[in-house]
Amino acid sequence: MAMNEIPKIMFGSADRSVTRIGLGGEGVLRTHGRTDEARVVIRTALEMGIEYFDTAPAYSGSEEYLGSVWKEKPERRDSIFHTSKSAQRTYDGAMRDLRSTLSRLGTDYLDLWQIHDVRDQNDIAQIQSENGALRAFLEAREAGTVRHIGVTGHHDPEVLTRCVNEWPLNSVLLPVNPVEGILGGFLTDTLPAAKKRGMAVVGMKVLGGGHYLFTENGLTPERYLRYALSQPVDVVILGCSSPAEVELLVHVAKDFQPMSADEQKELLDLFRPHAERLAYYRGRK
Repeated sequence: MAMNEIPKIMFGSADRSVTRIGLGGEGVLRTHGRTDEARVVIRTALEMGIEYFDTAPAYSGSEEYLGSVWKEKPERRDSIFHTSKSAQRTYDGAMRDLRSTLSRLGTDYLDLWQIHDVRDQNDIAQIQSENGALRAFLEAREAGTVRHIGVTGHHDPEVLTRCVNEWPLNSVLLPVNPVEGILGGFLTDTLPAAKKRGMAVVGMKVLGGGHYLFTENGLTPERYLRYALSQPVDVVILGCSSPAEVELLVHVAKDFQPMSADEQKELLDLFRPHAERLAYYRGRK
């Protein structure tokens, strides 16, 4: 790696490297009508060396925002690892999503297409049924329209682990933050299962509910990012609302030093009394 570059890693067992950080589809990208602001954030990420870009049809205007930048810079397409998702549970619905996503992004393929937000056993049954979405994902990968396929979830680690163990996937997107370090499940079960099968692991919800503790304990986004990158994940994504936030993300990645066990324990101890409340993104059983 050249000096001052964002560290890269092979994407699971795929013959493709990606930056260890990526621009998430949240922040200003998950809006409508803020095109100029969103484009500045995307361009900043691109100019600073970020290669991994996350989006989904569910994320408001994010696909249109990203597509408007890529259409200006078609020569950069091969260096961009572009992901999207579909929350449709049927074959036909997923295929419609894929066609719309490719059109909005102005590309003829995705590097990663993900089965979005699998929450419960009923979701799994629908997705893997004869006319379920899983068939669309497998066909799209076989056709080369998508290079890799994955699954995402943040409601129930048992459900996501089952997807990882039973479906022929290339990656999983799951929450990675101090709350998860306390509650277990996603980091203790899903993540090792994915690694065992050679899948790439992408971390999301890096800040979790932690922003509620920033002022109380003097915690910073840098500390959460360091924690996430210190886990055995391949890529960490973060939604950004300004160029300054992108610069912070890149700065942490470039200067990254893994957290020691003592540092991680100190951070987890701050969250321990609040963990259940801050895991707002998990389904309540």
